[in-house]
Amino acid sequence: MIGRLNHVAIAVPDLDAAAAQYRDGLGATVGAPQDEPDHGVTVIFIELPNTKIELLHPLGEDSPIRGFLDKNPAGGIHHICYEVDDILAARDHLKATGARVLGDGEPKIGAHGKPVLFLHPKDFNGCLVELEQA
Repeated sequence: MIGRLNHVAIAVPDLDAAAAQYRDGLGATVGAPQDEPDHGVTVIFIELPNTKIELLHPLGEDSPIRGFLDKNPAGGIHHICYEVDDILAARDHLKATGARVLGDGEPKIGAHGKPVLFLHPKDFNGCLVELEQA
């Protein structure tokens, strides 16, 4: 069911400093910041030959990333994102196997303009999983 790894998301306390570290220190191609108000984050994508890194920073007081950074002030890996061919079929299959879909269970449009869902980390070995329709 899952396809390729789309990205690894890292919550960061300082978005500009993190982007500079990847651009200047590691020589990576760093995109422009994108505000994603529906998800409460500002993101920057780092392009790699085989996947992407998504830097996450809180956008607004109700951002889920703010709580993550309160618990992890230096930042850290927040989630991994896998592509799926049919997000609704994937959701229905996972729910039938006992996995919990976060939110209302309906896909939202993510930073790539495609439908996404998040799966409860307690159902996936402590890792928050994002599914994105390919």
